Amino acid sequence: MNGPEISWLPDRRRLHFNHGPIDLIVEAWGDPKELQAAYRQAAARFETILPELVGELTELRRPASTTPRNFLGSTAQRMEAAVAPLSRTFITPMAAVAGSVADEMMAAMVAGRRLDRAYVNNGGDIALHISPGQEISAAIADTGHGLADRLTIRAEDPVRGIATSGWRGRSFSLGIADAVTVLAVSAAAADAAATLIANAVDLPGHRAIQRQPARDLAPDNDLGDRLVTTGVGPLDAEEIELALEAGLSIAETLRRQGSIQTAALYLGGRNRISGTHELAVAGNVTRGVPVHA
Repeated sequence: MNGPEISWLPDRRRLHFNHGPIDLIVEAWGDPKELQAAYRQAAARFETILPELVGELTELRRPASTTPRNFLGSTAQRMEAAVAPLSRTFITPMAAVAGSVADEMMAAMVAGRRLDRAYVNNGGDIALHISPGQEISAAIADTGHGLADRLTIRAEDPVRGIATSGWRGRSFSLGIADAVTVLAVSAAAADAAATLIANAVDLPGHRAIQRQPARDLAPDNDLGDRLVTTGVGPLDAEEIELALEAGLSIAETLRRQGSIQTAALYLGGRNRISGTHELAVAGNVTRGVPVHA
């Protein structure tokens, strides 16, 4: 595996961080000297984050329980903390890895710095920093059904993380959601919750749904012999509504217990919203890419 690579994107405003499976876009706003220092801090942390995760990978692939384990690395600790409250259903810390990496990089970037706002986008799982009086707009698109919209996160909102999960995404899903986007207090929390909600959007045993054991697709993944979705054929309106309602039930439970603020569930051109953020008004959500309005 090649070492960490860090470079400016052509716009010279955003930094691209890449190391193995980690691929980040980072941008911040503020005083130029503060920005330079923040980017240096992020670059220094990026040198070590993947080796730390690899060192504890075996245990990170094992199911979580309500009693958190004592991991050495701070990113692994974030992962475990995000999934432990959800572990009455099968989940491993890997369900929160992308969001936790985003949170860890953000924490390194803002430590001791004065930034107006910033984001770390890890393939659509996003950590946010928003100073008082500031806000960040996020462009949301790509359900495969032509949906596109924006949402705005303000400093006073209890949201610092956005994450999306679904069977069409880069990670395996046990469900059939085209996309589930979650807003939460951290990217790690949003990532873990989006995984569980997307898994719950399902029609078990339906003949239009293709599934394979996860181990057959990636022998070293954390799902083992569990069947993951590889294709979803035509579903009628009643079936789509049934699957969405199953996922919405989980989203509502997570929202009531304070694990998330908002969730948007998408399947077959239909959606369900749990929460009251303006996302619910916009009604068109999936892959998050923060932009400055």
